[in-house]
Amino acid sequence: MEVALVAVLAVVILVGMSILGGRIGVAAPLLLVVVGIGIGYLPFVPLVEVDPELILLGVLPPLLYAAAVNVPLVDFRRNLRPVVGLSVLLVLITAVVIGAVLHFAVPQIPLPVAIALGAVISPTDAVAATSIGKRLGMPDRVVAILEGESLVNDATSLVLLKTAVAAVAGSFVFWEAAGSFAFSVTTAIVVGGLMGVLTVWLRSKLRNPVYDTLVSFTVPFVAFIPAEAMHASGVLAVVITGLYTGHHASRRFSATARMNERLNWRTLQFALENGVFLLMGLQLHALVEHVGDSPIRLEHVALIALALVSVLIGCRALFMLPLLLSMRGTARRYEQRSNGFTRLARRARATDDPNSRRVQRVELLAERSRADLEHERAQPLGWRDGAALSWSGMRGVVTLAAAQSIPVGIPYRAQVILIAFAVAVITLLLHGLSLPLVIRKLWPNGSGAGASKAELVSLKGDLVEAANAAIDDALASDDPEHPMVPEEVVQRARASAKISLTPITLTRGGTGGIILPSEETPARAYMRLSRVGLEAQRAALLEERAIGRYSSHALHAAELALDAHETRLTPPGTH
Repeated sequence: MEVALVAVLAVVILVGMSILGGRIGVAAPLLLVVVGIGIGYLPFVPLVEVDPELILLGVLPPLLYAAAVNVPLVDFRRNLRPVVGLSVLLVLITAVVIGAVLHFAVPQIPLPVAIALGAVISPTDAVAATSIGKRLGMPDRVVAILEGESLVNDATSLVLLKTAVAAVAGSFVFWEAAGSFAFSVTTAIVVGGLMGVLTVWLRSKLRNPVYDTLVSFTVPFVAFIPAEAMHASGVLAVVITGLYTGHHASRRFSATARMNERLNWRTLQFALENGVFLLMGLQLHALVEHVGDSPIRLEHVALIALALVSVLIGCRALFMLPLLLSMRGTARRYEQRSNGFTRLARRARATDDPNSRRVQRVELLAERSRADLEHERAQPLGWRDGAALSWSGMRGVVTLAAAQSIPVGIPYRAQVILIAFAVAVITLLLHGLSLPLVIRKLWPNGSGAGASKAELVSLKGDLVEAANAAIDDALASDDPEHPMVPEEVVQRARASAKISLTPITLTRGGTGGIILPSEETPARAYMRLSRVGLEAQRAALLEERAIGRYSSHALHAAELALDAHETRLTPPGTH
């Protein structure tokens, strides 16, 4: 009964704080940390301590997979340089700097232990940052970089932490550590890619959505466990599997499977992300008790945490300058590559069949390189983007989990964990509460994030044109199994292809001020009347259900049809 009551209260708190955060403009993770701290200090609440293996094995794999499967691979590829710079180089540099500063300021803490703490607090957690950024209109490219960084830096942090812990025992050799790091990353990429191929193939053969959903929940662990057993980075393997699955879902899975997975993983991701932030607050009381009367007391821990937060902010800000400078020649490199593929495609068309697979592949590469060039010219990384990236360095789930995974025999373990926790809380509150103001100052008129109305209309036109061409080809074929189709049916099929994309043109692009039209547009009139009709159909269906004139099977079939129609009427991104 007690466990059930705690679970119900936790769900109520998670949902309630998320609703409250949306209404007052504060990210839910920030509220949950504060609420957790308050609950943890209530006199009737026992000290809360969680096995770190529960977080490392039970929380991180599904959490990272849920994030990776929703990251467009094209965005990850286009931002590979800043993502690798922030998630690998910056983590390594920050960990060493933190270790050196802490050991110099507090000589009692051995240098390897100090570097271990640096490895723990170096990776950022983009959950709160991206939730704030998306709501306030942070540029799409900045959000994509933050999401990519938070996926990869966890692996760098945990591998570096293992190396630092080994150094505490006196078994550190630089070249061995470097070789172990390279092996861990390479093996994780291979394992993650292999598991992605196998699980996507298996799920593409499943036709029952219940089976597919059940299998999808095992995928993160299928990638994580073998990688860890081979002494590789399990979290990186999960990220690779998630990226592969998300990229191939559109082609290999059915629409029902994609919708189910999207909803199920959004629900699980919400529960895990927010649950861990609540757990962070609940554990503060127990961490404080563990410090006790040691030489490094609670007030010292607070001062050290504040100093390390300053170092983290300084390292990230200083790293942005060379990172932005390294991106200045990206457009020129894209242009050279685009010109090269264009020439190659021209030669291929002249020497080979234009319909051959080789020519189509080269032309696809040429078009992709031109699209990359246009993207880089339209969204170059400037000083505003660098400032937003610099001030989005919040710490969270991985920091807490990695800190608690430090072995018990490590000197000053309780202080190290408490410092890491304090750093996570300070950065969440400091950056989280001030990031909205920073975004508004950097882009007072909006950043133009999101798809523009013109872009959506153009995309809709291309897709409708493709549908009409396919219908024409089908009508022109002499297949005896498909006799002459009446013109009325053809026109209905064309209208269906056009209407299916109507919702995407009803979303509002840009992040500037909201403009209220003086009169109702045809698109909004269509939506209003369609919803009026839908609501009338639902009312009639409920009345028929109360009367009992039709069978339950017929009523259920009608309900499913109305649900599908309502989904089509809902603009993407508003579910």
